[in-house]
Amino acid sequence: MTLPSSGTTLISLVDGSGNPVSVEVQSVTDGVKVKVSRVPDGVAGYSVWGLKLPTLRQRLFRCVSIRENDDGTYAITAVQHVPEKEAIVDNGAHFDGDQSGTVNGVTPPAVQHLTAEVTADSGEYQVLARWDTPKVVKGVSFMLRLTVAADDGSERLVSTARTTETTYRFTQLALGRYTLTVRAVNAWGQQGDPASVSFRIAAPATPSRIELTPGYFQITATPHLAVYDPTVQFEFWFSEKRITDIRQVETTARYLGTALYWIAASINIKPGHDYYFYIRSVNTV
Repeated sequence: MTLPSSGTTLISLVDGSGNPVSVEVQSVTDGVKVKVSRVPDGVAGYSVWGLKLPTLRQRLFRCVSIRENDDGTYAITAVQHVPEKEAIVDNGAHFDGDQSGTVNGVTPPAVQHLTAEVTADSGEYQVLARWDTPKVVKGVSFMLRLTVAADDGSERLVSTARTTETTYRFTQLALGRYTLTVRAVNAWGQQGDPASVSFRIAAPATPSRIELTPGYFQITATPHLAVYDPTVQFEFWFSEKRITDIRQVETTARYLGTALYWIAASINIKPGHDYYFYIRSVNTV
């Protein structure tokens, strides 16, 4: 930064009350160190500031699009405002044309009926998103934005995608609470009304109840989920003694296998004795 030869240079800072305050720049050292006439109370380090040079003038721009990059930064496309255009319109400019090719004909449709189906396949969690639109418009594609809730409650960007289909599959997703937003975009960059859906990827639910069926020297254990999930099976352990520390089940009890139910059969199973099953829900992940 270099001070101009004439005029007053100001820096706008934000004080402790959140109000903008302008202070005069007295000198600049090495182009990066600025000495000001005073420092407002409550100015925080790395806070927002603005520079006012006598050689600069205010210009107006119209924002055309805002794109969020994968690194958390934003790319803004804008068109500079030309005051002369407003004067032409105010003086009675008249525009005609074929309305079939104007905004009314190419405005992207709203996304509706958005769903997200969570599946566990090939050792990973996947989400298949489906949606539709009330009408078909030529040249329209769809922008997808997937975020996950962070520990501090904020939203963290996971992935963005663009497709011309009305389905899309996200793969290699970790556990968490997700929000998917889909909107239609035409070739001119115009965007339709978005649709959002939230879903949660979590470990399989524990069995809501376990049904025990006695038999001839055998016991059949059948776990049941509160909500049926076709991707869930169960791991079974068996013990003739009660294990008080659940962390010792895998090392102390006898592992039976993985299935939807299990029959523990042995000549040692006798009436009047207590036996214990330990069951855990698992999926392909």
